Amino acid sequence: MRVALVTGSTSGIGEATVRRLAADGMTVAVHSRSTRDAGSALAAQLGGSYHQADLSDDAAAGALVPEVLAVHGRLDVLVNNAGISWPVPHADLDALTAADWRQLLDVNLIAPWLLCTAALPALREAGGCIVNVTSHAGVRPKGSSIAYAASKAALNHVTKLLAAALGPEVRVNAVAPGLVDTPLTESWTEAQNLWKTSSPMRRAAQPVDVADLISAVIHNSYLTGEVILLDGGLNLR
Repeated sequence: MRVALVTGSTSGIGEATVRRLAADGMTVAVHSRSTRDAGSALAAQLGGSYHQADLSDDAAAGALVPEVLAVHGRLDVLVNNAGISWPVPHADLDALTAADWRQLLDVNLIAPWLLCTAALPALREAGGCIVNVTSHAGVRPKGSSIAYAASKAALNHVTKLLAAALGPEVRVNAVAPGLVDTPLTESWTEAQNLWKTSSPMRRAAQPVDVADLISAVIHNSYLTGEVILLDGGLNLR
């Protein structure tokens, strides 16, 4: 049975993704930074495993894939979903510090790189794939902050570079959602109003919308090097 590791998978997009991949017949490795009880319960419900790691710590990020391999003996799919974000007005340059930049890049860019590196031998052996969950903000000049948008734009480019370097053994793609209804974004009133009034779909995405696209990307054995926008058509405006 194929094994999928999904980072940041105890809520929101990550939880919807492990549920979808388990329904697809995969064994799922559930990950979170701190929600051990929720993660353990979810993994037990889905017949998978739970793994705790703070991905802002290089050693912890580097140890996550070996831990999954020790439990399951293989890895077919890596979904780099974990990420952090908080609103900072783009024009308020003083409100975004060097420490903020480092924190965002550590979790949103460097941790996925470390996980890809650690997973590569197993993915090559399995003929597997990587899906990076990036953002509409990495494609358009939008997003919760300039540093967040830059971290996702960088991960989009890394996705393409890895796809070119690792094919045909390993496919690498990115799914780039716009606003998604999650606990993180429920207070983002301005963004909610933007999607409700300006996007052709007149709503934010639900986590299951993103999970369905991630599943489709995983199952398409010819697709690689793509950054797929999922923003309800807001990019058309």
